[in-house]
Amino acid sequence: MNRICLLLTALYSAASLFATSAPAAKPARNLRTCVIQPAYAFKFEDIESVVRWEIDALNRCDESIDLIVLPEASDRQGRIASPAELAAAVKKYNADLLKACSDTAKRCKATVFVNAIDCTPSGMRNTTFAYDKTGKLVDKYDKEHLVRSEHAKLKLDASYMWEWTTPKITVIDGIRYAYLTCYDFYFYENYANIARMKPDIIIGCSHQRSDRHDALETIGRFLSYNTCAYLVRASVSMGLDSPLGGSSMIVSPMGQVIANMRSRVGAMIVDIDPHAKYLKPAGYGNPPNTHPAYIEIGRRPWKYRPAGSAIIPGFSDHKGKRLCAHRGFSAVAPENTLPAFGAAVALGASEIELDIWATRDGEIVSLHDATLDRVSTGKGKVYDLTYQELLAFDFGIKKGKNFAGLRIARFEDILRKFSCHTIMNIHVKSLTDQPWKDEDLKKVIALIEAYDAKNHVYFMTENTVLQTQLARLAPEIPRCMGHDGRAPDKIVERAVEHGCAMVQLFKPHFTQETIDKAHAAGLRCNVFYANDPEEAKRYFKMGIDTVLTDDYQIISSATGVH
Repeated sequence: MNRICLLLTALYSAASLFATSAPAAKPARNLRTCVIQPAYAFKFEDIESVVRWEIDALNRCDESIDLIVLPEASDRQGRIASPAELAAAVKKYNADLLKACSDTAKRCKATVFVNAIDCTPSGMRNTTFAYDKTGKLVDKYDKEHLVRSEHAKLKLDASYMWEWTTPKITVIDGIRYAYLTCYDFYFYENYANIARMKPDIIIGCSHQRSDRHDALETIGRFLSYNTCAYLVRASVSMGLDSPLGGSSMIVSPMGQVIANMRSRVGAMIVDIDPHAKYLKPAGYGNPPNTHPAYIEIGRRPWKYRPAGSAIIPGFSDHKGKRLCAHRGFSAVAPENTLPAFGAAVALGASEIELDIWATRDGEIVSLHDATLDRVSTGKGKVYDLTYQELLAFDFGIKKGKNFAGLRIARFEDILRKFSCHTIMNIHVKSLTDQPWKDEDLKKVIALIEAYDAKNHVYFMTENTVLQTQLARLAPEIPRCMGHDGRAPDKIVERAVEHGCAMVQLFKPHFTQETIDKAHAAGLRCNVFYANDPEEAKRYFKMGIDTVLTDDYQIISSATGVH
């Protein structure tokens, strides 16, 4: 059975913080683990006393301790209201705290984890530092899920958040450590990803100040059981009588809470065997295995939300310049087909444009023209035919014999392959000033929801009747106002009137003044189109946010925009 020793004090009575009758000898296999839980400073001027308390707590650790964990934001342990306050706290406390952690690790021959600001060339980061028993900094973990107040308000560096990474594992003295920081704990879909790295201990430098003690225990138990790893979580007390926050805890791989400090201030020491694993029958009557190994046998990832290295930031998070593959990489493959979209996505296109119509029987298909003859062997109007009738026609042969036999792409086919892998500029095609049937648009919206693509799509149309209809049926999906030849100089006004997020300018019917006016109104600017590299560069220089192109590879290579 694990040996547990809880040493709890009120803040500032640190003289007895680590006082035991005598330093106990380190168990042969167990890891004596110390979690430090300070009080939270609700006022900026109180941060200094909390940080000095943390440093004093570190100084009182002795050689009986093997592992020490401190909470998130230990160098600024309190309410920070602005980037200026953040900078002031970091300047005053960061170096002293990190030095105390390194010195403690070396003096106690212990591993120390602390979360503090890391000043990098790209900005300040919310980082967990790992020190080995020699006092050497051996690894860092950057919080994967910054809350908006951190990157939008406090201006912490969030540049690394938008790229695919594997879970961080740090091996120290044969123990495999994984990490979660505060907001990271809420993304349960990542637990299986961490589990496959086979961690022994998950280090949780955290706050989670608004959650109840029982909820935090539920999260911790679920995490440990699903990763078959110990959770060592350090947080902050929100007040000795507070039912929220705190809950520095240690949870076993069985999902059992070994110790929980709740709202007490001080330290907690627990002996654990870091290599212990909980084995159970892998299904009734089967040989024992870990829970994550048992689950992995039956995993069906294609049944869940789109995931993987191809996921990109969505519309609301992708603030930079974009290149949009118009009807896919239509210079090399038949427009509005899976090969064209696939080629663009494979080359890194952050956006594709596609055109959709509803067929006579309500299927949603991708086609630019209302008529079929330009791009297929068919004739007639797409909305006059059923989907089954459209399948009789070849939509590839006119581009080249290598595409012979290609059938019309349904909107669902496109979503199934590329949802969340690129932003989709969905041009909702219509007859002039005519709406769609509500039931057909509702099908489009339902497909977007089914494929988890709401943050990776926007609607584009010049039809203001359709703009009103889309705003009514899907107010949460961004819309782009398209070019109307009857009033090309009023595109910004029409976009503002209809609550659009963007305008799609049509060359040559715009000027620098148009772009500036759109930006002043808070609108992003697309332009259709540029297949010449110098023209594309000029548009980006003018302030255009997204350039549509048929020749994605040439323009991307020339501009460096994806």
